[in-house]
Amino acid sequence: MDGSEQIEISVHGSLGDIDAAEWDACACPEAADGGAPRDPFTTWRFLHALEASGSVGRGTGWQPRHLVARVGGETIAAAPLYAKGHSQGEYVFDHNWAHAWENAGGRYYPKLQGAVPFTPATGRRFLTRPGWDETGTAALVQGAVQLAAEHELSSLHVTFCTEAEALAGEAMGLLHRTHQQFHWKNHGYGSFDDFLADLSSRKRKNIRKERATAQGFGGTIRGYTGDDLQLEHWDAFWRFYQDTGSRKWGSPYLTRSFFDIVQETMRDDVLLVLAERDGRPVAGALNFIGRETLFGRYWGCIEHHPCLHFELCYYQAIDAAIARGLSRVEAGAQGEHKLARGYLPTTTHSLHWIGDPGFRRAVAQYLEAERRAVDEEIEILTAYGPFRRTHVEEQE
Repeated sequence: MDGSEQIEISVHGSLGDIDAAEWDACACPEAADGGAPRDPFTTWRFLHALEASGSVGRGTGWQPRHLVARVGGETIAAAPLYAKGHSQGEYVFDHNWAHAWENAGGRYYPKLQGAVPFTPATGRRFLTRPGWDETGTAALVQGAVQLAAEHELSSLHVTFCTEAEALAGEAMGLLHRTHQQFHWKNHGYGSFDDFLADLSSRKRKNIRKERATAQGFGGTIRGYTGDDLQLEHWDAFWRFYQDTGSRKWGSPYLTRSFFDIVQETMRDDVLLVLAERDGRPVAGALNFIGRETLFGRYWGCIEHHPCLHFELCYYQAIDAAIARGLSRVEAGAQGEHKLARGYLPTTTHSLHWIGDPGFRRAVAQYLEAERRAVDEEIEILTAYGPFRRTHVEEQE
């Protein structure tokens, strides 16, 4: 870049104000070859589906404030950014921070959130064109912090960013937070049995027993993607999603029209696994397909059958990843029960900017202790994993 060229940062209240091709040139340049994006959730079509369906926007507590960085009129970087009126749908919990700040007389909300709403999947949050990584990331970080400061917002949070982004942000003065999820890794398996061969005998037998129990529920299990997906499949899944949402977080985050838009614009990026009995779906698990990763997102059912949750969410995902040659499965937030099923603890990252110096120091001290605790827990849980000791040693 010529030293005389200035980077211009603009703020947008809707993804519809940003050209889809320009956004995707930053979000998924690898997909220019016609293949799948590495991260389907930061694509223009996914984020726009959230807005067009009313899942985010007015009345939701997620108000778009997307950043775009340009040089000489060319888009070099972009970031999905939202003004938040609450801390729901983030999966990196700061409720205690909010309570502490408000008990001290401060106003925690609104805050800024760099994230994909309702999606605890690791991916880039500072989207840059190839060759603009360092410059574009720095511009977006500075732009987001400046936006928060100018509007006297309490804080900025960038959640489920990559480790590289976390380290870069930390070097620019942001606070680095770590967390854990459970991911399955494909070590070149040719089949599910190859994966089982790496497990201890007891765990291997338990998984086979669970799969047999689940598959004996009295129906069939099938995965739908692309043109095989039909609106009636989404009708069924909507019922499942509503049931899970009402039990877990009170009300569903996504609207019904979100799934209709996904059917129109992203059906090739989706694997919907349905358990069908007597001619109707009774349970389902929704996955999004990345270039290297299968992302498990939602599960629900209208009939309860033993082990069917494990089969649809975890084992069918492993089968699909092996068949597609994908390197990993991310099965969503939390869930130590995933450990016995071959999903090992993995560090995830977030970045935080706190406006008040005193509050920032207190949070920084807390995060330092929390990082140590996360590292220790991952080490302990990994030792209790289902893999044979020789397999663990080989991977190390």
